[in-house]
Amino acid sequence: MAKIIVVEDEAAIADLILMNLKLVGHTGIKVGNGNDVMDSIEQYKPDLIILDIMLPGKDGFTLMKEIEPLEIPVIFLTAKEDLTDKITGLKLGADDYMVKPFAIIELVTRIEIVLKRYKVNSHTFMIDNLEVDLDAHIATLNHEPVELTTKEFMLLEVLIRNKNIALSREKLLELIWGYDYMGETRTVDVHIQRLRKKLCLDDKIKTVFKMGYRLEVPR
Repeated sequence: MAKIIVVEDEAAIADLILMNLKLVGHTGIKVGNGNDVMDSIEQYKPDLIILDIMLPGKDGFTLMKEIEPLEIPVIFLTAKEDLTDKITGLKLGADDYMVKPFAIIELVTRIEIVLKRYKVNSHTFMIDNLEVDLDAHIATLNHEPVELTTKEFMLLEVLIRNKNIALSREKLLELIWGYDYMGETRTVDVHIQRLRKKLCLDDKIKTVFKMGYRLEVPR
């Protein structure tokens, strides 16, 4: 998958991000001082950078001016929620801007969106006899196409992009059906059952007790 540098001086936050990036297949390193960032970029050659603004040494805005010519995608992750700061970050060339505190699933999703924009990741997912082309929206099982509804494929894609991460029914409803969906979480259960049956994923899509579901794949 992708190589990611997490520029964050709060070690607990950086470690949390790296742990979850590893769960979905990425690799990464953390950098806690702005003065060390450019050397780390040169040595590690990342596909994406998660960049805090308030750092010891060089701040995020100063670093962004140096990173921008390298054409490496950047997501600002900061406690600075002022609109002016967000506009400044985006004008300097950042691809996205998230404010702390944040939901880790939202960060992972935004990372995938930015990587897809830069065509960093392979968008074919394979497990056992199942192959899923996320760009073409095609799933094949034992080399035979499987017919999925739009919502079923969207659910499958969310599970794939967040593999090995437990997702609540409420979060799945929000991501697939939208904030204003008036239905019940039972809708998620029904679609999960369909995916399990159609794609032979009974032993891969795990039920997380009193929460939701997780697509479990080898790491």
